[in-house]
Amino acid sequence: MESRPIPGWGVIAMSVVARAWILGFAALVASAVVSGPRADDIALPPADTQPDAEEAAIGLELPTDSAPPAVAPDEPEAEATGTASSPVAPEPTEPESAEPTESAATTSDASGDEATAVLPADARQATAGADSAVMSPVAPTPPAPPKKPVLVPGTGALVKGVGDDFEDENWKWHYNHPKSSEEQDKRLRGPLGKSANGRWFEGPKRGTPDVVKRIALPTTGLEGSEHGLLISTLNAGIPGRISYQMHQDDLIYNMQRVTGQGIHTADSPSVVVRVYMPPLEQWEQRSGPSFGFRAGCYTHAIITGKDHPQKGRFGLEEYWPGMFVCLEKGGRQRDGTVSEDKVFLRIRGGKRGGEIRGPEIGQMGWWTLGLSFSPDGMVHYFAKPGVENLSMDDHITSQYPYGYRTEWFKTFFFNVCSRDDGRTWSTPWVIDDPQVYFVKRPQMASPSRTRTKR
Repeated sequence: MESRPIPGWGVIAMSVVARAWILGFAALVASAVVSGPRADDIALPPADTQPDAEEAAIGLELPTDSAPPAVAPDEPEAEATGTASSPVAPEPTEPESAEPTESAATTSDASGDEATAVLPADARQATAGADSAVMSPVAPTPPAPPKKPVLVPGTGALVKGVGDDFEDENWKWHYNHPKSSEEQDKRLRGPLGKSANGRWFEGPKRGTPDVVKRIALPTTGLEGSEHGLLISTLNAGIPGRISYQMHQDDLIYNMQRVTGQGIHTADSPSVVVRVYMPPLEQWEQRSGPSFGFRAGCYTHAIITGKDHPQKGRFGLEEYWPGMFVCLEKGGRQRDGTVSEDKVFLRIRGGKRGGEIRGPEIGQMGWWTLGLSFSPDGMVHYFAKPGVENLSMDDHITSQYPYGYRTEWFKTFFFNVCSRDDGRTWSTPWVIDDPQVYFVKRPQMASPSRTRTKR
């Protein structure tokens, strides 16, 4: 058998050194692993240092480089009434509707799922301590922009011979019953009621109010005025019948006796009247319109009157813009609360013919109402408490009623409404000193013609 040579001492020494080095390196690695921190040994920050959502919601100042919260794609940007650096929009003080609103900490993503708006790390650190937080100042609400000037009723000169101050002691109304009711049963019952001075007449469509009477003013009104006209009605429908439905009677001013066809809007006509709003206990206790102040107007358009012989053709279309005084009865609500009665103006009408809810009438007594018709065909609506002249501060709205551009202001009139039950009188309304104004259009100078001698 062949024997292997025994290694020398040098080789043995090198082998021992290599093995010792390997064992030492392994021990070092094991020591590092054993001595390293375990997951359950990591100290969490105290709970009171976590960012508080309520603190963030009230507008704690955050670093300007912090990212804004997520916002739904179709969500309108919040009005700048809170702090500019706040991560959440301030809640409105008076929500416009009863629809539920999202909380300050959440938004809705495009899929409709609820997504939490997470603050970045530097923002969380800035909001960690409430004691060191600085409240941001609230930005002041910018002032409302001034209204664009429009034709204020009462501008210009009075139309001579138009209007009535009711101071003539011989003022009298001739009723000529039974009243007309053409709108309800196609019966025009003449002769129509009219005033002795020829300035007023019964509306042929719906008939005369049951009371048209000159009276002493219920309270002090215009300076120098002592009398006004009381208008009220009981049976507003077809004579001799009770409908138990709301109907109205009309008192129309006879402007044609002075102006013929009317006043063209190129002359900027307007009409102003004072109306006495009686105490609420004297009102007919019915929700809905009670009194109307309106105008008769003409324009060229497709005729829409259902009984007009030229309906559907292009011609002279008549319509009646204006405003109604309405009562909204209060009472017990579904939530158990009790609401109060409200009185407000309703404007007729919008571009598509709809009615527009106007301002509330917070105080009873005298009010000044006005309508004006500018050369562009627009109708302007004004109202204010008291008997002072109107101004731009009293402007409610300006409209092209039914989409029409007014060409002629024909006349003005008043409606009185009742429930037509044979027992309940309408609210007693008093009007005083209706007047019509105009601004004469500028006259274009015609070029002079010169003859050339031949």
